[in-house]
Amino acid sequence: MDVLNELLGGFANALTLQNLLFAFIGCVIGTLVGVLPGVGPVAGTAILIPLTLSMDPTSAIIMLGAIFYGSQYGGTITSVLLNTPGEASSAVTVIDGYQMTKKGRAGVALGIAAIGSFVGGTVATAGLVVAAKPLGSLGLKVGPPEFFGLMVLGISLLVALAGKSMVKALLSGVIGLLIALVGIDPTVGAPRFTFGSANLLDGVSFVAVIVGIFGLSEILVSATAQGSTKSLTGGLRAMLPNRQDLRRAAPAIGRGTVIGFSTGLVPGLTGTVTSLLSYGAESKFSRFRKQLGTGAIEGVAGPETANNAHANSALIPLFTLGIPASPTIAVLMGAFLQQGLTPGPSLFTQHSEIAWAIIASLFIGNLICLILNVPLIGVWTSILKIPHGILLAVIMIFLVVGSYTINYNVFDVFVMILFGIVGLVFRRLDIPLAPLVLTLVLGPLMERSLRESLEISQGDFSIFTRPFALTFIIIGAFVLLTPLLKIRKPAALNVDPEA
Repeated sequence: MDVLNELLGGFANALTLQNLLFAFIGCVIGTLVGVLPGVGPVAGTAILIPLTLSMDPTSAIIMLGAIFYGSQYGGTITSVLLNTPGEASSAVTVIDGYQMTKKGRAGVALGIAAIGSFVGGTVATAGLVVAAKPLGSLGLKVGPPEFFGLMVLGISLLVALAGKSMVKALLSGVIGLLIALVGIDPTVGAPRFTFGSANLLDGVSFVAVIVGIFGLSEILVSATAQGSTKSLTGGLRAMLPNRQDLRRAAPAIGRGTVIGFSTGLVPGLTGTVTSLLSYGAESKFSRFRKQLGTGAIEGVAGPETANNAHANSALIPLFTLGIPASPTIAVLMGAFLQQGLTPGPSLFTQHSEIAWAIIASLFIGNLICLILNVPLIGVWTSILKIPHGILLAVIMIFLVVGSYTINYNVFDVFVMILFGIVGLVFRRLDIPLAPLVLTLVLGPLMERSLRESLEISQGDFSIFTRPFALTFIIIGAFVLLTPLLKIRKPAALNVDPEA
């Protein structure tokens, strides 16, 4: 009953005119981010953070959260209509979505994607409501040693974000940690790694780094890439799904909801992985699995539902334990910290009204996205007709202005440009960007909890043998060492049995 009362209080806050407006703006921008190929929710959220720094914390997080899950809807539009994924997690939707468009069923594909996304997102948000209090109460028992263990576990997630090379992921993570060390020592109060520059006393701007490494590097990649966007043909006002379509899609939506919600709870698994798992499930369990790849509605309903369920359930580890479950959530966590809010158990005790307003806004935002998804298709696709050079120039201006307004300091613009180049180099060398963001966010928190623990124990490391702390550290160490064991295994197989 207490949870219900707090949720109703959150709705009262989220339904104010100001917060409704920002939820709507976030959904529109998020859909736009999803429509623009290559931008993605990470870059879209990062680019918009500077605009929210002077806003009310509740409104700021509501808008950024709406951008996050709104982009999941938007990525479907170009996947279905233009055979071009708006963002990575919508890539698998192309397989059957575009085939449906070629059959004149684009409206059906977009309609069922919107319905599935709404169902998946709403169920996952309900899961957040149920899990928030129990996990939050458990988290209140977590002291600095346990929090350090959690951060070790969080840092170990770079294994899941490694991509093709564990060595490159570790390199990216170490660079993120080094950036996080710049500024004033939190305990001693002395400058470190500032090289005598007053601009670095407050550390390297987190926002400038992520805007550069995701936003500007995307622009640089797009500017050097070859290719063109297909023009839109066919009717946008095709009929919405009929009863037969809904009956066929219902099992896929159910499976997608379960898969998306479950994988969202596992830090490190991205929406792309979730969509692929959902499509794989349809290829095994759907009654119409032989039609997949030829325009089967299940091939759109399952992945799109899983995608949005994942996006919303990935907020559960962030809200309850302070662990970012994906790169985009890590960026969103940075936005929380910029607003003076620390995700985790203390969020529900120190800022309960803000936490529940944000949770309530997730229900509202999913409904707004459902209403927006189909009627504005013509508007979103018309943006793709803007000449590529003009579009890149407009985004570039936005990046520069956004970086400058963080602290109204030109130095942050140069930081953004520098890390835009770093991001481009990383992409060329196939070094993953996600581990850098992960360690950049979690590094300072891990350092603070480590030093607080050692101050409590007067330098005695045995404090980390407390049950929860030790458990988290062991799990994190195991996750980190697992890839190394896999690397050593092939070498053992090369031993000549005759020797």
